[in-house]
Amino acid sequence: MSYTGPGFDPPQPRRSLRGPLTVALAALVPGALLGWAVYAAVDGPRNGGSSAGASATASSSGAPSSTTPSPSGDRKPSASPTAEESPSPSASPSAPAASGPLKGKVVVIDPGHNPGNFRHTAEINRQVDIGTNRKECDTTGTSTDDGYAEARFTLDVAHRMRALLEEQGATVKLTQDADRPFGPCVDERARIGNAAKADAVVSLHADGSGAGNRGFHVILPGAVDAGAADTRAIVGPSRDLGERIAGNFVRVTGSAPSNYVGGGTGLVTRKDLGGLNLSTVPKVFVECGNMRDSKDAALLTSGAWRQKAARGISDGIVSFLRG
Repeated sequence: MSYTGPGFDPPQPRRSLRGPLTVALAALVPGALLGWAVYAAVDGPRNGGSSAGASATASSSGAPSSTTPSPSGDRKPSASPTAEESPSPSASPSAPAASGPLKGKVVVIDPGHNPGNFRHTAEINRQVDIGTNRKECDTTGTSTDDGYAEARFTLDVAHRMRALLEEQGATVKLTQDADRPFGPCVDERARIGNAAKADAVVSLHADGSGAGNRGFHVILPGAVDAGAADTRAIVGPSRDLGERIAGNFVRVTGSAPSNYVGGGTGLVTRKDLGGLNLSTVPKVFVECGNMRDSKDAALLTSGAWRQKAARGISDGIVSFLRG
């Protein structure tokens, strides 16, 4: 997902602290990020911080997709999933919840974009009300230079997260599972979480920034009270959710916070995203890395790394829900 529009932290000057200084970068983030990493590692087992990944099996690699021409002539990734990331036969509903510490909790996972969006440009370009203004229904998302689509990435991580969270007893719903031609639109994505009375909603993405821009960040809702949007009640719990996810993401993946937005904190507040503005339940977006940077792309296309990303995000959700 690209970053345009008002109401978010301005991009920070690029920093070159990488490699051996990754841990140092995570340690320098202001406020909660290091605290949550330590919390998850030390206090996590008591609060369920690392138990979500106990019995999940990771795939070892992820091959880039083949490409097909889009209606506009741009190269677009194929919508056909590989064996390691095939969508489940069922769409949104979770399997019956198992017994576990999250029994009775509802988690909605929102895999960003849709593999079929590029075939439906007219539909996804139509404007919808996001409270503060009107914005396009959805976008095609980005891809790596080799053509691995953000929409495929988000679905794969969503499936891995669903398995981890269901092991903990949660009821898990997806906003889409490649079970529809395009979308849903951003306003409908918000309504799905609201209608489910979700205890937590996480929207999954990967960024399409410039080469050299690396790292993950978590997008938090800002305080909005306009039109159909009123996020004031969810700002606090959403920040708590986002901080716990960020800390666990560092701990499990070893990835550093973004070096181009968020001032090194891994946290960005925005008021221009319909999926956040229209939510009435705690919700965050997670940008897992930058698909347009070759080093980040190598991680995002790795099945083993995607399993770590799924576990880091899931551990943050478990920590949030257990309090």
